[in-house]
Amino acid sequence: MSNGSFFPAPGRRGGTLAIVLVALIPTCFVGWLLWSSLGGSKDDGADGAGGPTTSSTSSPPPPSSGASVPSAPTTPSGESGKPGAPGKPLKGKVVVIDPGHNPRNRDHASRIARLVDIGTEKKECDTTGTATNSGYPEASFTLDVARRARTLLEARGATVRFTQDGDRPYGPCVDERAEIGNKAHADAVVSVHADGAAAGERGFHVILPKSVRGGGADTSAITAPSRRLGERLRGEFAEATGSAPAEYIGDGSGLDVRGDLGGLNLSTVPKVFIECGNMRDSQDAAELTDTAWRERAARGIAQGITDFLNE
Repeated sequence: MSNGSFFPAPGRRGGTLAIVLVALIPTCFVGWLLWSSLGGSKDDGADGAGGPTTSSTSSPPPPSSGASVPSAPTTPSGESGKPGAPGKPLKGKVVVIDPGHNPRNRDHASRIARLVDIGTEKKECDTTGTATNSGYPEASFTLDVARRARTLLEARGATVRFTQDGDRPYGPCVDERAEIGNKAHADAVVSVHADGAAAGERGFHVILPKSVRGGGADTSAITAPSRRLGERLRGEFAEATGSAPAEYIGDGSGLDVRGDLGGLNLSTVPKVFIECGNMRDSQDAAELTDTAWRERAARGIAQGITDFLNE
C-alpha cells in the first residue's frame, strides 16, 4: 500500500482486538455502576421513559390516593348562558311566575269585571288583556313565555310555581295572584305581560312597586328588593332580546313605578311586572309573535331572576 503501510500478518488482528476488549470491559462496568448510583440522567421523566420533567411553574399532579381533582364548573347547555355558572345556582329557591291574564277571561266577562280590594282602592278582578292587530292575544303570549322561563329556571334547581297555567276557567283575580306568591314565600315573583300602547310606541319596560300603605297594602318591605329584581331583569332582558327600553314610559329608563296595581300592592315578597313589548305596534308585534324571540325573552327573564337571587 502507499505511504509504506503493510497488511498485518495472519492471526495478529484477532489477537489484538481480544486484548483491547478485555481491557475495556472492567472500565465500562465501573462507569455504569457510578452512573446508576447517581440516579441516572437528570432529564429522565418520573416513569423512566425519558420524558421531560415537570417544571416548578407547572400544576401539581393529581393526588396519588386516587381522588379526582375537581374541574372548573361549566355552564350546562341551554341554562344560564353565563360562563362558569354552576349547574344548579337556584337550588332551594322558590320562584313564582304570574302569566298575565287568562286566555279564557273573555268568556267570563261579568266575573272578571267584579271589583276586588287592592289595598288602596278597588279595581277589576282581571281583564282580558290586549292583542296584536292580527288577533294574537296577550294572554297566549304571557303563558308561552312563562312556560319557557319555567323550563329554564327548573333546570337551574328552582322550584317554580304559576298563578295559572291555562288550567282555570278565568283569572285568578289580581288579589289572589298576589296571595299565591305570598303563601309560597317566594324569593322572587315576576308577572309577565305585553303592553297595548299606541302604534309607533316601541320597547319593553319593568314595573316596580311604589311604596304604599293602606288597607291591606304595605309595600315598604319589598320596594328595595323589588327594584333590584327589576334592574336585573331590565339588563338581562335587553341583552337577550336586543330590545330597547320603551321611550314612551319611564323616561326611557326601562323602569316604571306604580301604586295602582293590586298584584304589586298586596305582595309581601319581591315582585315586578315586565311589559315585554307593545302588541299594538307592528314592529314589536312581529317579535312578540315569533317563537324564537319568545324563547330569547324567556331566557332574559330567567337570567334576570337568577342574577337577583344570586346577589
